[in-house]
Amino acid sequence: MQFARLGPAGSEIPVAIDTDGEVFDLRSITSDVNGAFLASDPVGRVDHARSAGDLPSIDRDRAGGMRRGAPIARPGKVVCIGLNYRDHAAETGADIPTEPIVFMKDPMTVIGPDDEVLIPRNSTKTDWEIELAIVIGRTARYCESDAAAEASIAGYAIANDVSEREFQLERGGQWDKGKSCETFNPLGPWLVTPGSLDAAGLDPAALALRLTVNGEVRQDGTTADMIFRPVEIVRYLSQFMVLYPGDVISTGTPAGVALAGHAPYLQPGDVVELTADGLGSQRQTVGAA
Repeated sequence: MQFARLGPAGSEIPVAIDTDGEVFDLRSITSDVNGAFLASDPVGRVDHARSAGDLPSIDRDRAGGMRRGAPIARPGKVVCIGLNYRDHAAETGADIPTEPIVFMKDPMTVIGPDDEVLIPRNSTKTDWEIELAIVIGRTARYCESDAAAEASIAGYAIANDVSEREFQLERGGQWDKGKSCETFNPLGPWLVTPGSLDAAGLDPAALALRLTVNGEVRQDGTTADMIFRPVEIVRYLSQFMVLYPGDVISTGTPAGVALAGHAPYLQPGDVVELTADGLGSQRQTVGAA
């Protein structure tokens, strides 16, 4: 099952999409796809309401013409992992980390998967990063095993961890400054449940990731190249902070970023497209703040 939010920014409606592509309006059982909903056995609730005939469907053509919002209403926090792919660490000249590198991203950066990305004022080094995002569905506190961490995961999505490299690396060493500019976290289009990925024969630790800029391939990797796998990241983070339903974790990016010198940084008018196995696609046009 997939969860999504469709409609104008600030007025999205929560929907579920089944394996046949049928779209169901969830407003009879929840006001939004948020932490409270994700913590309440959302798949079971949807199945029960659907069996009872309480979930109206939305015409597919109508749904397909609606704006796609981020699949989770404003997260409580966005936690990010840096340098989590060996090839990305190598291309940037960094050592392979022995523990996950953790930083935070302002939750207000989260936008829809097709919304405009704005280059900040005075920026010359705005970069892209396709990432696998984990969405938490059950409170994770001091998880003692990978199984406990896995049980806390509501689903997965695509994230574009847009980054301004001068702000991040050349302005006092605080990564957050280059990560938290407005519009710097397109997310979605769907929140895909672990069961849905499993039914499709897909493993979140082995998903193909691909990003293009103006049709030119920039990143072509797989989560199989992660240094720290998704479940391991959740378990690790739970030792240092409490992860709450609705929190988002971005798990790092493969090689191919502009920072490595292989391609120019983003400019207004550029079009960035991202795809991931089983998780859908994003398309953003770049503008100027």
